[in-house]
Amino acid sequence: MTDLNPTSTIRILTTGGTIEKSYSEADGTLKNRASIIRDGLIASLRLPYTHLELESVLNKDSLEMDDSDRQLIADAIARTAGQGEPIVVLHGTDTMSDTAEYCHRALGRPPVAVVFTGAMKPMGFIDSDARQNVTEALLAARLLSPGFYIAFHNRVFPVPGVRKNRETGTFEAVAVN
Repeated sequence: MTDLNPTSTIRILTTGGTIEKSYSEADGTLKNRASIIRDGLIASLRLPYTHLELESVLNKDSLEMDDSDRQLIADAIARTAGQGEPIVVLHGTDTMSDTAEYCHRALGRPPVAVVFTGAMKPMGFIDSDARQNVTEALLAARLLSPGFYIAFHNRVFPVPGVRKNRETGTFEAVAVN
């Protein structure tokens, strides 16, 4: 009998964004500081068949990212993909599709599934979508064929061909030029 749930490794690359913002009581700000994913969200998940390896690439609001930041992310994806394990990239939602498309143009089709996700509200908020989106991205990364994707709010979109809809607060498919 074949084991349908073999233990596997998923590589998580963190880049900042709303999903990793934390509140400072001292100055009343909500911003990216050090990555809080490992001790917050990842520590609370029950993943007996999945080993997670985390790497912090950068820690920025995605609106502050430029192409040099996107190149750092593409380089990390290229280096990490060589290990043959699926990748989840945690990224701010405002420019997530820009970065995913940049990586697609820079790298072509990766040898593993690379799934971008993030959150509309920081992980520390009670009504955050962070846990849902990360959990779904982890499962998607195990099941999808090699390529770039965005997983968000229980949907998976191939890249290119996806954008954030600011009115609905989620992502949607768009025609590829």
